[in-house]
Amino acid sequence: MSNADFYIVSGTSGSGKTIALQVLEDIGYYCIDNLPASLAPDLAVRMMGAAGSSQKCAISIDSRNHDLLSDLDASIKQLSALDINLRIVFLDADDPTLLKRYSETRRKHPLSDPETSLREAIDKERSLLEKLALLAHRRIDTSTMTPHELRTLVREDAGNKGGYACTLLLQSFGFKYGSPLDADFVFDVRCLPNPHWNTELKHLNGKDQAVIDFFKDLTDCTQMVNDIEKFLDTWVPKFIADNRNYITVSIGCTGGQHRSVYIVEQLLIHFKKSNALQTLVRHRELILKPELGLKT
Repeated sequence: MSNADFYIVSGTSGSGKTIALQVLEDIGYYCIDNLPASLAPDLAVRMMGAAGSSQKCAISIDSRNHDLLSDLDASIKQLSALDINLRIVFLDADDPTLLKRYSETRRKHPLSDPETSLREAIDKERSLLEKLALLAHRRIDTSTMTPHELRTLVREDAGNKGGYACTLLLQSFGFKYGSPLDADFVFDVRCLPNPHWNTELKHLNGKDQAVIDFFKDLTDCTQMVNDIEKFLDTWVPKFIADNRNYITVSIGCTGGQHRSVYIVEQLLIHFKKSNALQTLVRHRELILKPELGLKT
């Protein structure tokens, strides 16, 4: 396998591309912002042929060069044919989040003008970048992420995985706060009994021992965990064989506090035994609402 790493960051404006590129620069990548897609293959060839120079290059491609995005297909095919480790990551966020970020920073969207509103510019940009989003090896939904979380995620994605064939992200969330956009698989566990209605458990979360004991006595809960494990045990190796190196599995309950957190923690116990997987965990609502994780 080649030692030359070529990392493409793309996504909607306001989703965190600048942060991602800064992280890549910090870990040794030679970074170029807003490079026309047609120039990417030539850059990769020059990187490979320049003795003694960095063999890690990262570029961002976005809608500011929308007239040149027509070269995208040909450019990606050329890059894929080179002896490089090509990685495409697409960042996105939901419309309310993007609108809020632009409102807070008072920045101008690259596609907005006196005749195009911010919402229309966001829609137009998504349409322009749709093809690149489909080609991405990984999509990251930054709607609920802090800058620190995004930095950590990009660093993990671009860094050395220590010989693991694939990284498996197990993520809990609450449906009432919206489904994650970056999930490969979503499992709905709202059919399980909810500790929220137990006054002694209401203010705890799925990592607390009292909640763990509550679920361990439930046959349906044990079966749910076993069935998800069997499904993933069957299909994750198929994705690895198809050269997928990052898989996101999201487990959802109503509020993302009890059931989904417990299920994710049980899946972690199972999958961290694997030599082929680097298993990561993210409890979305516990991060966004720290009060849910105070009592342990």
